[in-house]
Amino acid sequence: MRDTILVIDAGTTSTRAMLFGADGACLGVEQAELTQHYPRPGWVEHDAEEIWTATLRCARTVLGNGGAARIAAIGITNQRETICFWSRKTGRALSRAIVWQDRRTAEMCAALKGAGHEESLQRRTGLLLDPYFSGSKIGWAMQNWPDVAAAGDDLCIGTVESWLVFRLTGGLHVTDATNASRTALMDIHAGGWDAGLCELFGAPRGALPEIVDCAGLYGETDPELFGAAIPICGMAGDQQAAAIGQACLSPGETKATYGTGAFVLTHTGTTAPVSRHRLLTTVAWQLGGERHYALEGSVFVAGSLIQWLRDALGMLVTAPESETLARSVEDNAGVYLVPALAGLGAPHWRPEARAALTGLSFAAGRAHIVRAALEAMAHQTHDLMAAFAGDGAAWGVLKVDGGMVANDWLAQDLADVLALEVERPAFIETTALGAAMLAGVGAGLFGSLEAAKAIRGAVERFRPAMAAETRAARLAGWEKAIGAVLAS
Repeated sequence: MRDTILVIDAGTTSTRAMLFGADGACLGVEQAELTQHYPRPGWVEHDAEEIWTATLRCARTVLGNGGAARIAAIGITNQRETICFWSRKTGRALSRAIVWQDRRTAEMCAALKGAGHEESLQRRTGLLLDPYFSGSKIGWAMQNWPDVAAAGDDLCIGTVESWLVFRLTGGLHVTDATNASRTALMDIHAGGWDAGLCELFGAPRGALPEIVDCAGLYGETDPELFGAAIPICGMAGDQQAAAIGQACLSPGETKATYGTGAFVLTHTGTTAPVSRHRLLTTVAWQLGGERHYALEGSVFVAGSLIQWLRDALGMLVTAPESETLARSVEDNAGVYLVPALAGLGAPHWRPEARAALTGLSFAAGRAHIVRAALEAMAHQTHDLMAAFAGDGAAWGVLKVDGGMVANDWLAQDLADVLALEVERPAFIETTALGAAMLAGVGAGLFGSLEAAKAIRGAVERFRPAMAAETRAARLAGWEKAIGAVLAS
């Protein structure tokens, strides 16, 4: 009986394959790390072929022999804004993928902004002129990578889910509306590629995929890959998938995912809001051609900060050690870490900003620095909370997920600094769960997303316990630290 869902979660630092039952139970996981390529300061690349081979290997392992026969559908979720270039004829990558963290197009975006293009772009796409989004990356590749520029009609361009679907099916070139909405090439009101924006960035319209719903039967996998054809029935960018997995299905419901970066989405229904505080308007999901929208705040560095402390600085042996160190000291000893290792995202949007560690004294040690890194998550989220409130989207409860919030100390610190109840599901991999929900809807296992939300499961709640004066002092110290970064 086909009652199991295979989810491909193609993230920034790793790719995973996960099996879910129709009740939401996770039945298996296989994961592979991805190589991070940093050819120059501010440049971040992935090997698109490595993404494909790692994904295929994980999926085959988790399915096992004959496992494809019980799979009702595949759901795919992915790192957004990362852009791939490949041959339509051979299916092989023509270059490395340019990762969402990459800042190589900062000057291009600044020039376009200086020429007065940002207001029009924001009106059509809900986004801002920033290297984060895919459009400028495509334009840069067309100008600087000869193999991409010379491909002509053979060229395919797409985000990671589009690349994987092409390889899984042997040639289907589609993208879902959530990922398309992050390219700065899609008119999020009309629902299609915008010819003027394609021209602005130098993105060849004919190389882009067809935009489709987030659930439905797109196609089937090549039977030779898994021993049987499997329907592909759900797709969404990782942050939208997490919001769905957190059951943020009604206007006002808010989630924050703390993974490589940190991303907050507040559902706004079928109305696309316009932010006055430099937040993003994005497609939350599209079903039956109808789009639901969300306001989004994007923080570029979250879990990657802890990875950097561990791998580059040797301050941690394992990421979970950060919780132990944070608990070992009473406070941050005046130390603040502004994690602008890849510039600053919302609400500042300063791609040229650089990280800073301030307030060091002989009283500070390794534990204080690590604690300051964890505290930066609550500080950055507090900045976003103020921006959301300014746009009329105040948070009532914050639903959190992602690998970082397995840390109880961090979850409580968020509640304390935000002065807000924080809700954490028992199963924190809500990105994959959201992809499973979409695939289940697409395959007919669930009648709607509302019906599918029952598989979210139990939650744990963290309530504010910090004294008001302590909170005020923390935030005052953060304001001083980030102010210095913004002024430099």
